[in-house]
Amino acid sequence: MGGGWAKQGSGVPLSERVRPGAPADPEAAHRSQECPARHCWVSDALDRHGVQRPGLLVEWRQAEAGWEGRVAYLAQLRPDAWQLVEEWVPAAWLTPG
Repeated sequence: MGGGWAKQGSGVPLSERVRPGAPADPEAAHRSQECPARHCWVSDALDRHGVQRPGLLVEWRQAEAGWEGRVAYLAQLRPDAWQLVEEWVPAAWLTPG
């Protein structure tokens, strides 16, 4: 039977194993794995209701007109349904959450 619990390992617990080239400092490893996504508020949402929508900012880019953020948020695109929207919007439309 391949794999499984019966297989003998290196004798080093998983919590103490370090990948070659990885930082030995556990705090540095934790900081490098911090999620880059941030909560934000999106004004001028696609549904045009004039209400800020809560969103998730996942990426920034420099465009010709300035900085833009890629966000995911819900918009009411039909009277009885909300839909997930993912789009690049101008930084001026985003407020930290």
